[in-house]
Parts: sequence; C-alpha cells; structure tokens
Amino acid sequence: MIRRFDPLTENAIPLADLHKLCFPDPWDAEAIARLAGGPGFALIHGPLAAPEGFVLARAVAGEAEILTIATHPQQRRSGIGWSLLLAAAREAQRRGATDMFLEVDSVNAAALGLYTAMGFSKAGERKGYYRVPGQLPSDALIMRSRLPLRGEPD
Repeated sequence: MIRRFDPLTENAIPLADLHKLCFPDPWDAEAIARLAGGPGFALIHGPLAAPEGFVLARAVAGEAEILTIATHPQQRRSGIGWSLLLAAAREAQRRGATDMFLEVDSVNAAALGLYTAMGFSKAGERKGYYRVPGQLPSDALIMRSRLPLRGEPD
C-alpha cells in the first residue's frame, strides 16, 4: 500500500494538492519533487492519482528528518500516518540514519500524540514559528527519536 514516489518520472501535482488540503502554507509540486530527490525521498499511501497520504523525508550523515507528512482529512486516525512514519524510518535506517527528527506545531494534539507514541520526545522549540493569518503564532516543537521507532521490529 505504501510505495516510493519517483520525482524523475512522476508528477508531484497530486501530492501538492493533498498538501494544500492539510496545511495553510502548502508546498507546490515543484518544491515537493525537488525535495524528494537526492538525499530526500517521498513515500505515498494509496495511488498517486488520489493519494491518501504521503511523507517527505531525507537522510544524511546518520540523521533523518521528516520534512512533511500529510494524511487526507477524511482518512485521518486510520493508521496511515503511523504506517508512513514507520516506512520512512525503515528507509532512513536503510540509508544509514540512527536518529530521526521532525517539527510539529505545538497546538497539533493529534500529531503530538502520534509522535510521542512512536518514541519521539521534545529536543527543542522555535517560539512563534507557525503563523496563520487571523490566528496567534504557535511554537514549533523539534522532536527526536532513535531508530527504530516504537512499533517497528528491531
């Protein structure tokens, strides 16, 4: 159900469309395709034409970073995010990573619950990092976990 996105042969427009449904400041297809190359990679849950979710990550020098993860709003709380994070962790380990980092909005309780359950803990904070028009700024929490993640076999 999860497969790799190939930025050299596939169009990232469906991923950008999904990102737009999930975030107030979405990334365009060009940015997603660029970040999915080199040390980066993207994994998709569902068909590319109508993805249910995707994760964009990179692994360099023993560390991995989740750049973004998006689950279609109608598919949230169905295990897609969990599956994508586990798949990204496996790919990062395959690329030599021993630690994984991510940033999350401090007011995103659902994401914080998922990341904490998977073994992530707070490693830092960026005050007032997220700015959405009409809302007060919120902090970005930098979270870290050793690999493998909880829920992943050793």
